[in-house]
Amino acid sequence: MSNSSLIIIAFATCFFARNIVSLGLPSVINFIHFATIPIVCLITLITTKVKNQTQIKTTKQLLFCLLFFLIVTLVSSLINQAGAINLVLNFLILAEPFMLLIAIISLPLTKEKLKQFQVWLSRFCLFHIFLAISQYYLLITGFLQRSDMTLADNVQGVFYWSNGGHVVGASVGTAFSLYYFVARKTSPLWLRASILVASVYHLLLADAKQVILVMFAAWFLLIITSLGDIRKTVLYLIAALIAVYLFVWCMQNVELFRHFNTWIRPGIYEPEGEATLLKTSSIRIIISYFQSPLNWLFGLGPGHTVGRLGGWMLGYRFGRYWELLEPLGATRLFISADVWAIYKDHWLNSSFFSPLFSWVGIWGNFGFLGLGAYVWLWVVVWHRVCSSDFSKYMILNVLIHGFILTQLEEPGYMLLIAFLIGIRWHELSLSKKTVLVSKCSNDQVKQVTSPP
Repeated sequence: MSNSSLIIIAFATCFFARNIVSLGLPSVINFIHFATIPIVCLITLITTKVKNQTQIKTTKQLLFCLLFFLIVTLVSSLINQAGAINLVLNFLILAEPFMLLIAIISLPLTKEKLKQFQVWLSRFCLFHIFLAISQYYLLITGFLQRSDMTLADNVQGVFYWSNGGHVVGASVGTAFSLYYFVARKTSPLWLRASILVASVYHLLLADAKQVILVMFAAWFLLIITSLGDIRKTVLYLIAALIAVYLFVWCMQNVELFRHFNTWIRPGIYEPEGEATLLKTSSIRIIISYFQSPLNWLFGLGPGHTVGRLGGWMLGYRFGRYWELLEPLGATRLFISADVWAIYKDHWLNSSFFSPLFSWVGIWGNFGFLGLGAYVWLWVVVWHRVCSSDFSKYMILNVLIHGFILTQLEEPGYMLLIAFLIGIRWHELSLSKKTVLVSKCSNDQVKQVTSPP
């Protein structure tokens, strides 16, 4: 079996895990990708025959950054006496998207192998969008079982059922549709536009308001990063103004968009506003647990604060995996319980205002050194792998999501983003090679046909 096929299979073990569990299979299936992704990455690195120096150098840089991040997480674990399973899971939750990206960019892809990636990824994501839209109508007709969450929260696609699955599902759908619209220029315009419209419809059915807000914020930051190119900046700015105008008009005139009006309350966002105080409450609680100056550098240990592992998987309120992981030596602190006590009954207990979000979780778990090591990984990806505005836009979406909830640590979403960035890098690399070969061939023809 080829490395490209192994990568697709490893991705599928994560992407469809929630759907498989929802059919009644054991929840341990949700953990399989923590084995398949690292194993496939290792196999690819050992067996790859890549000779391109750019690929080799980029791979080495990412591996070095991962090693440094692992060392910081290990030191944090030892200082805070965290369980070994905490160390392994917290590291893999944050590192496996980079492992998948390393596996993809270390392959010497041909057009045929790249086509295989494109076809399977399209099948997976189109199925997800179709499933999400179908779920809405199956739910309102009573043919599909509904959880205690709202109707919109149950529209999750392949992430059915999971907390926040509607937001993750909408993010996955829009990310793929944007990729397909921008990158798959050989497909008919009507098809690319239809997929984009379907993903937006999915987003509205899921009432994933924060996804649109994140997309606009990422677009604004992309404009800032493009200031050196006046033409590109003007084009992006005009497109952004048109999009904002249309969005505001829809908020006032289209029923599906009226939910967005609930966030237009400027007073709650002031320094002493309720939204600001709620969002930053986790920072104050984490600092109250510090017992040593080392906590500022290395945090309170993996899975001990409010990230995905500590706040949700092992937490005192939604620790659905505690019984599974406690026999393996998992450890936890009362931080997540303290934060949930403030958040659960607050009138702003929307995920947008949640004090349990990824960036504060990474800092709380691993301190400023761990936070810096993780940011360093993204800096390397930005400069070495993101050769297009689309890839940069995807990264900006990811980084902003990290300030809202724990989507930065959602394996299905993060592996998809890594997949898209890796595929886009190969697409542009092959395109440059094709242009270069064509130019060389034309020059040779001119030399042969030119008179002496």
